[in-house]
Amino acid sequence: MGRTLENKQEIVAELKEQLSSAQLALVIDYKGLTVAEIADLRGRLRESGAVCKITKNTLMRIATEEDETWKPMGEFLQGTSAFLLLKDDLGKGIKAYQAFQKDTKKTELRGGVMEGRALNEADIKAITELPTKEELIARIAGAINAVPTKLAVGTKAVPTKLAVGIKEVPNSLVRAINAVAQKEDADAA
Repeated sequence: MGRTLENKQEIVAELKEQLSSAQLALVIDYKGLTVAEIADLRGRLRESGAVCKITKNTLMRIATEEDETWKPMGEFLQGTSAFLLLKDDLGKGIKAYQAFQKDTKKTELRGGVMEGRALNEADIKAITELPTKEELIARIAGAINAVPTKLAVGTKAVPTKLAVGIKEVPNSLVRAINAVAQKEDADAA
């Protein structure tokens, strides 16, 4: 028994809602996956805050055709499609899918869409090489912490070097006076 028009409209509305909270959508060919393998993929993605949605290409096309952000997804809608909707930690979500793909060797990444732009595999791989949110926060905190430390070291070094210079002045004067006296003695002799 097929889906009713109302049921299809509900699915499209749900897809639009899920897309509105996603930053990146990946389209994969899931042909050959068992129900258990799909459940495994969903479980891996859930840890990164991502969702795996399996729906008909036509319904996804209807959900994306009026939204400029997701419209490029149309070029990937063919065959058996699963949609990985990533929200926050994009690198972690992509790595979860890549680990799943490596383990099963049954899926194929067709492409992705982010900020109104179609992405190929190289683009998606580049996203995984970006630092995570936590790594960026740590780097920023380290940089912020380094400024006062360098300032403190620098301000401490100035008086120390000044004191060494002042301490050296009398010794230099004594050496200069001795040199002049020795030269005068040598000239007089």
